[in-house]
Amino acid sequence: MTTSRQTDWMDHPQIRKLVEKANAMTLAERITLVKGLVPGIADQLSEREYEGFIEDIKAKGERFHEAKTHPGEGRSQRQVPGERELENR
Repeated sequence: MTTSRQTDWMDHPQIRKLVEKANAMTLAERITLVKGLVPGIADQLSEREYEGFIEDIKAKGERFHEAKTHPGEGRSQRQVPGERELENR
């Protein structure tokens, strides 16, 4: 989980607690949880914003897999751009 000026207002400790509780669930339970959250998210986004959200989720997974398969190389060696690069931070 990253922080930025755009997310300073969030209750990061509470979000971290929720993430930790969710990660204690089985894989099937976590997938069901994510699927349960999607309709509420989609309802509050425009079609274009929703597509951006899906792309963000896809990129997050791709960055994770790339980092996992190239341990110790750091961000500068990765091919998949991270949030900081995409947001010019």
